Amino acid sequence: MRSFQAALLCVMLVGPAQAFAQSSATDSIKSFDSNPAIQAYLQARQAYEAEAEQYWQGIADKRRQRFTKRRAHQSIGLDDYVLFQPPIYTGPPRPPGFEPPREPGPPPERIPVIADFLKAAAEQYRFTPDRPRSEAEFKKSYAKVARAAGLTREQAVRVYAFETGGIGTYDGQAGLVGAGGSKGGRAISPAMGYNQLLSTNTVSLLAEHGDSFVRALTAASAPMREPEREAMLRKVAALKTMIAFTRTVPNAWSAHDKLAKTTPGGMGTHALVLDRDIGPLLQAQKLLDSIEFARAKGRNEALTACELELMNFTGDGNGFDMVSMPQDLRDKVPTANFFQRGGYERNPIARRTGTVAALFAAIEGKMDRASQTQSAKELANAFSG
Repeated sequence: MRSFQAALLCVMLVGPAQAFAQSSATDSIKSFDSNPAIQAYLQARQAYEAEAEQYWQGIADKRRQRFTKRRAHQSIGLDDYVLFQPPIYTGPPRPPGFEPPREPGPPPERIPVIADFLKAAAEQYRFTPDRPRSEAEFKKSYAKVARAAGLTREQAVRVYAFETGGIGTYDGQAGLVGAGGSKGGRAISPAMGYNQLLSTNTVSLLAEHGDSFVRALTAASAPMREPEREAMLRKVAALKTMIAFTRTVPNAWSAHDKLAKTTPGGMGTHALVLDRDIGPLLQAQKLLDSIEFARAKGRNEALTACELELMNFTGDGNGFDMVSMPQDLRDKVPTANFFQRGGYERNPIARRTGTVAALFAAIEGKMDRASQTQSAKELANAFSG
C-alpha cells in the first residue's frame, strides 16, 4: 500500500514545476518508502502543486471573464482580477541525491541561430539578405520606415532601449551580446533585432502584411539603375515566395508558430530580419500592429512607449488588458493576472515587480537608463535625419 501511495504522489506531481514520471521502477518506489525525507518532500510538493493549479486556473478564468466583458463594452473592476500573489513553495527542499523520475520525452529542441536562418533561406529560397554596411545605415533605414508608419522617436527608441538594454544591434539575438547578453552567453530564443522579433512574428507579419512589403520594395526599385534594380527585383521575387509559404497554413498564431519552428521554409523567412531593406519594415510593422490593435479596441490617444512595450512584451491582448486598466487599480492587481504559469515563472521582471503599477515603473526605469547609451542616442538622432 505504501508503494502505491509513493507512486501516486509521483503521478500527481506531474506539472510545469516538477515533471515527475507517472510510473517508476520498483527500486525507485522502494527508496521513496524507506526515506522519510523523500516522503515529506513529495507530500509537500503535492500540496503545493494542487494549490498552484487552482491559482492559475483562477487566473485563466478571470482573464476569460474580462475579455468577455470588454467585448460587451462592460466596465472592468477589481472583482475581475485575482488579487493575491501566486503561491510559493515553502516545504522541505529536495533531499540531497534524490532525483524524481521524469516523464520520458524528446530532449529540448536546439534554438536556431543566425547561421541556421541563413542556411535555410539559401536552401529554401535561394535568398541571402543584403546586410547593411554599418549599424548606422540600418538605424537610418529603420528610423525612416518607422517615422513613415507613424511611430514616434520616443516610442521607437525607448522600446529598443528596453528590449536590448540600449546596446542591441540589428542582428542581435536574444541571449547573445548583440541583444544585451554577455559575451559568453547562448541564444535563449530566436528573437532578433531592435524589437526582438521572434521567428513566429516574422511568419505572421509576412502572412498578414507581405503584400505591403512587396509594394514598398517594388516602389523603391523604380528609380534604381541596373544592376541595383535587378537585384532588388530578385529580392522581391524571393519575398513573394516566402509570403506564399506563410499562407499555406491558417492565419493563426499557433499555425505560424509551428511553421516557424518546425519547417526549413519557416526558419528561412527569419533571415529577412537581417536584410537592410526588409528588416526595418518587419521591425516597424510589429510595433504598428500593436498600435492598431489598441486603436481597434477604442484607444484613440497615442500609446506611450511603456504602454507599447507592454503590448510588445506580453502580447497585444494581455498588454492592452494592462494598458486599459484604470490608474487606481494598478497598485492592487498582481502581474500574474496577465501571464500563463510557465511564462510567469520564466519572467523575472513579472515576478519581481508583483503588481501592474510596479511593472510599469520597472519598464519606465529601464527605458530611462538604457535610452542614455550611445547606441540609443544614435537611433534617436537617426529620426532627426
